[in-house]
Amino acid sequence: MHEMTRRPGGWVLMALAATSCSALAQEEPAGVWRERAAAAQQALVAKFWNERSDLFELTHPTDPAERQFHYWWQAHAIDVLVDAFERSGDRDHLQRATRLWTGIKHRNGGITNDYYDDMLWMALALHRLQSHTDDAEQRRDVRALWRDVKAGWNEQQGGGIAWCKTQLDYKNTPANAPAVILGARLYRAFGDKADLQFAERVYAWLDATLVDPATGFVWDGKNRNGDGRTDKTWAFTYNQGVRIGAAVELFRATNDPRYLQDATKTFEATIARLTDARGVLKEHGKGDGGLFKGILMRYLGELIRLDPAANAKVSEFVRRQAESAWSHLEPDAEKASPLLFGADWSKAATTPVQLGVQLSGVMLFEQMARLTAAR
Repeated sequence: MHEMTRRPGGWVLMALAATSCSALAQEEPAGVWRERAAAAQQALVAKFWNERSDLFELTHPTDPAERQFHYWWQAHAIDVLVDAFERSGDRDHLQRATRLWTGIKHRNGGITNDYYDDMLWMALALHRLQSHTDDAEQRRDVRALWRDVKAGWNEQQGGGIAWCKTQLDYKNTPANAPAVILGARLYRAFGDKADLQFAERVYAWLDATLVDPATGFVWDGKNRNGDGRTDKTWAFTYNQGVRIGAAVELFRATNDPRYLQDATKTFEATIARLTDARGVLKEHGKGDGGLFKGILMRYLGELIRLDPAANAKVSEFVRRQAESAWSHLEPDAEKASPLLFGADWSKAATTPVQLGVQLSGVMLFEQMARLTAAR
């Protein structure tokens, strides 16, 4: 069921896995994080890819009884494969991402679904993919998703995009901040001012409704239970990540420095509220929560890219997560790809490992590879 590959260099990467984190911190060879990211990607394909369905399995080892389809997990897998291409230049990653896109459409019965946040993750991944493939159908799917998402805006709760089509009065960060990211990116790619204006409108609503004005910490949603209340106790890393990503993309589109201030404030709030005494993220959910930390890492990486020197503290934070995760990886002696991630980056993985958890680890290592390559 799985495609098992042993690429050249696999056993070399296993040797790296046996090297202590502290030794590597003292003398880190050039390209070591690129090698680690490549090994993590290799493990993702070897242990999760289903050659028959053109989808990733939800767990390793595979559970034959598992029939659930996680559309948005698969969307992030497309994003991760694009990361691999951008790091390596190997178009095999784009080919697999394209196969995954067609597998998702086949399994889902089309590209759209009832959840606006899910569709946004898919649109963001496909937008990146089509920028490299120049595939017209992928571009059409991005536009179809974007039209559907924009139709989710309504004036209940003062505005914002709904979470899903069957609960139009519940508004949350995952259905709004990614819309800002997508709208700003579409504007920069194609020049339609309406996309930027919509992104700015969504950001203004999010900032006024779901961001703590004192700290910059991002709350999850409003009116989930129909009582008009805001979920201020739901403290998730991906909410912080997508607000940072939204601010970064609006800065790229407008050059307005207030967006950088917003991103920095939310980053500081993340450290204050979501890390342990060692500075490692303490959130370690499974299920949908398994993806949350990886999403934060992706958009912290975008913040760093704006100005690595000015964002040295952000870089150090990402490195701390990556070194903690690396130090707790245990090589699998029977496979060339030894890297299975734990839901908690301060502990070793336990099986079964969920796809979302593995994807988060790959995102972390890909950001480190990009960060160190820019030095």
